[in-house]
Amino acid sequence: MLTIVDVAVFGRGQSVISIKSAAIWSAVWLALGLGFAFAVYAGEGGTAAGEYVTGYLIERVLSLDNLFVFAIIFSYFGVPAHLQPRVLLWGVLGALVLRGIFIAVGAAALDAAHWVIYVFGAFLVYTAVKLGTSKGEEVHPERNIMLRLTRRVMPLTDGYRGTKVFTREGAKLMATPLLAVFLVVASTDVIFAIDSIPAIFAITTDTFIEFAANAFAVMGMRALYFLLAGALSRFQYLNYGLAVVLGLVGAKMLASSVYHPPIWLTLIVIIVVLGAAIAVSLYATRGRGGGPLEAKPG
Repeated sequence: MLTIVDVAVFGRGQSVISIKSAAIWSAVWLALGLGFAFAVYAGEGGTAAGEYVTGYLIERVLSLDNLFVFAIIFSYFGVPAHLQPRVLLWGVLGALVLRGIFIAVGAAALDAAHWVIYVFGAFLVYTAVKLGTSKGEEVHPERNIMLRLTRRVMPLTDGYRGTKVFTREGAKLMATPLLAVFLVVASTDVIFAIDSIPAIFAITTDTFIEFAANAFAVMGMRALYFLLAGALSRFQYLNYGLAVVLGLVGAKMLASSVYHPPIWLTLIVIIVVLGAAIAVSLYATRGRGGGPLEAKPG
């Protein structure tokens, strides 16, 4: 249902999205995402509602990392503005499918062996350290294995051909750069799904809440991208906030057998840490126009 709304109402992926439209739909998706907590409260109680809100906020902020990478991919491939909504749509759909699969696999693994939670916790701590010590956007689309394989298997045209993924140039069938963009976005979706799903397992083991939090967080990504595209570079300290949150969530999983902090405390800590990271970023970059992120071919 959410997918139908996003496709049918928020553009069909074939036109430029205005800032006004992006702002309205960002607000709509945020209201729907947070408002769903009331449905969870009515159906499963306050604890479940708190778990949903906590999971939603974590996944929502983690989705900003997706937006950084999408911006770099678009810059590298020179994706025209009118094609970006189409690419983002497929990126969102791919993210939904992959997260659903990883949630199902993760839940099955936890049911089969409780010690898997410690693996998830250790992975989150490792991710937090890596994120906190990284400098800038270390994304290199030109090194993507899917792109390299595509170039070996099929020749690419020297430019876009409208919305075509494949085209004939004379007697030869060729792929357009749009195919390469789709493949790079899909492969990065896999990486983000692997990074984000363990975090939700630290909050709840209810697969319905896990998927709902991810679905609402992901479905608002297209509108949020077009709202923030020109200012993404201003969130320069967000990675440190995310690193702290992921580190704390990972530590919570590692200590799950001896200590269970209340969900309200986890929620407050997440809000304070991420809010501070965003506020400091915006203050430190005040007066800066933002500008697009760039990725140069290596």
